[in-house]
Amino acid sequence: MRGLKDKVALVTGAASGIGLAIARRLAAEGMAVGVLDLNAEASAAAVEGIRAAGGTAEAETCDITDFGSVTRAVESIEARLGPTWALVNNAGWDTPMAFLETRPDFWRKVVDINYLGPLQMTHAVVGGMVRRGGGGRVIFIASDAGRVGSSGEVVYSGCKGATIAFSKALAREVARNNVLLNCVCPGPTDTPAMTAFVGTGEQGEKIRNAMVRGVPLGRIGVPEDYPGMVAFLASDDAAFITGQTLSISGGLTMHG
Repeated sequence: MRGLKDKVALVTGAASGIGLAIARRLAAEGMAVGVLDLNAEASAAAVEGIRAAGGTAEAETCDITDFGSVTRAVESIEARLGPTWALVNNAGWDTPMAFLETRPDFWRKVVDINYLGPLQMTHAVVGGMVRRGGGGRVIFIASDAGRVGSSGEVVYSGCKGATIAFSKALAREVARNNVLLNCVCPGPTDTPAMTAFVGTGEQGEKIRNAMVRGVPLGRIGVPEDYPGMVAFLASDDAAFITGQTLSISGGLTMHG
């Protein structure tokens, strides 16, 4: 992709799953990658793997629900790698539960991680992009749950829908600063989070099989299905794209 080499990307939730796949791809494109995650051991392993492949990466423990942790992590990574060009808001969490069985403590956790967390990261990073005057990119890993809804993920779906709306509104505010914001919406994806979500054994297999039947391409996603689009949106090839929401779901959801 054009314009990525030697620029800095921050990826949240980058120690595993989709975030790790994104971090690896951006590093392969020549970017210096800040691996932000709560899991320090897994973050260190991710950085080691990127460096072994010839890439540049640094890790920082970051709790996206804590604004102090966010600002410290951003400052630490930028002190080591340089100013951020691309922020990838990937970190998220949920557990399947019917809405009427949930309680306020669960709502707050889901909202803190999936909505307020990306807002805090964006505030901490975009301010620097605007002050420096060189532009930048923010890519949200949202979800098709935020576009069409998902049973058992009601609060999560609401957070992802809010994230999509937030990205569009902020894209308007900072467009003249050449800071571009877009959303990538994965469909069901085979990750450790998915395994925790659907469970194991016969019941988990039934849920997975039902997901596969709903996807025209005949499979659920894998983490490597998304990094190419993220790299594109971070690149000069996407310099005239902002405020957009792109589904990558094997045809499960099709928007005109």
